[in-house]
Amino acid sequence: MNLSVKKICCIGAGYVGGPTMTMMASKCPDLVFNVVDINETRIASWNNEDLSQLPIFEPGLEALIEKTRNKNLFFSCNVKEAIESADIIFISVNTPTKTKGLGAGKSSDLKWVEASAREVARYSRGYTIVVEKSTLPVRTAEVIENILNSAETNSKREEISFDVLSNPEFLAEGTAIKDLENPDRVLIGGDNKNAMIALSNLYKAWVPEEKILFTNIWSSELAKLTSNAFLAQRISSINSISAICEVTGADVREVSRAIGKDSRIGSRFLDSGPGFGGSCFKKDILNLVYLAEYFDLHEVANFWEGVVNINNWHQKRITEIVIKKLFGTITGKKIIVLGFAFKANTNDTRESAAIKICKELIDEGAILVIHDPKVNPKQIEKDLQIKQTSKKENEEETSLKNQIGKWQFSKSLDIFDDAHAILILTEWEEYKYIDWHKAVKKMVKPSWVFDSRSIINAKEVKEAGINLWRLGDGSQKKEVSNF
Repeated sequence: MNLSVKKICCIGAGYVGGPTMTMMASKCPDLVFNVVDINETRIASWNNEDLSQLPIFEPGLEALIEKTRNKNLFFSCNVKEAIESADIIFISVNTPTKTKGLGAGKSSDLKWVEASAREVARYSRGYTIVVEKSTLPVRTAEVIENILNSAETNSKREEISFDVLSNPEFLAEGTAIKDLENPDRVLIGGDNKNAMIALSNLYKAWVPEEKILFTNIWSSELAKLTSNAFLAQRISSINSISAICEVTGADVREVSRAIGKDSRIGSRFLDSGPGFGGSCFKKDILNLVYLAEYFDLHEVANFWEGVVNINNWHQKRITEIVIKKLFGTITGKKIIVLGFAFKANTNDTRESAAIKICKELIDEGAILVIHDPKVNPKQIEKDLQIKQTSKKENEEETSLKNQIGKWQFSKSLDIFDDAHAILILTEWEEYKYIDWHKAVKKMVKPSWVFDSRSIINAKEVKEAGINLWRLGDGSQKKEVSNF
């Protein structure tokens, strides 16, 4: 079957659907792309004339939106119309980890995938290629196929038929546009070769054919989970080594540089930090754990669950270090938190290490002032599940008897008055250029900087008279234990 593709629909206007369709629209100007979502607020943000108000921050995204929006790229809540006219439909909806029921805490909640498939079954016309684009557990396509096959059998409309393909995304937030522009590979899994070719033709507009890989649909789904699990494993591995560096006098940056020169290993994902975050890593590993447990592969499950456990331990370790260095108590002490996004160049806070660390600091009674150049304070409030302290409340004297901490957001970096410590959790470029001599004059003595990203100039901080802890830096260790 030679399918003439004219219109594409994407269900889901999130971190994957929005940027992916925007890139496709810029590379395929003769095709029409409709991105739909039931979230009216999100769609309104995509259509905002002020491009700085887009729901997603990605370097390069604003320029592409300006080039394509309302030309051959459209954002709306009209799901029915978009599905009816589409030749190819991407399902790119949220698949969070289940919080209750069978597989709670490990397996993905597929309710939005199922709902999207039912919408496709209800409104589609003729032959349609349905592409799973969300991060999904293995054999999700089977769920979609069952729903669509039922529609084929029972529909009273004109003859309808479907092919389901897997086309996982391999985007790194903060570099998503670059990743879309020049992908390492495009993976297409399916059973119908004609459908796979039709989808690949979209990518061939800018991706070399040798980078487009065909697999069966189950291999495609598993490849996505495995890729993220391997990357997360590297992060957990180097972070575990950072703890060893601190107690032995080694420097994790030197260790990373040395092993990164090994061609068998490579240098990527060897930068130590407060732990991995984002929408995929933890979720995908837990999906692997659940899959392994389902098939009684308990040793495999334990192996991958250990990667998550190391990540959780590492974040807890940072909190404990801050408390220990501040004389064992942080009740009533002002701590500046620099960065809340899980990494620089994105406003995504999903599974950010900052969430757990900030919660623990507040539970210990700390007064946090949080700064992030792209994250909305409403999102921080949602993540912490703790309301921001009002200006009036903040002006009131904090009693040491009050064991409950609080937090406040600041747009300005001029926030160091009466601060006991500064904690860097996101590697934003602007944090590298703080005037430490100026900052220390406003801080409580002894002053501390906790750099979990190793981005600041250690010499400048020390010359300013500020105590410094850097992740994985054992240079301040005076004695090395015998072992």
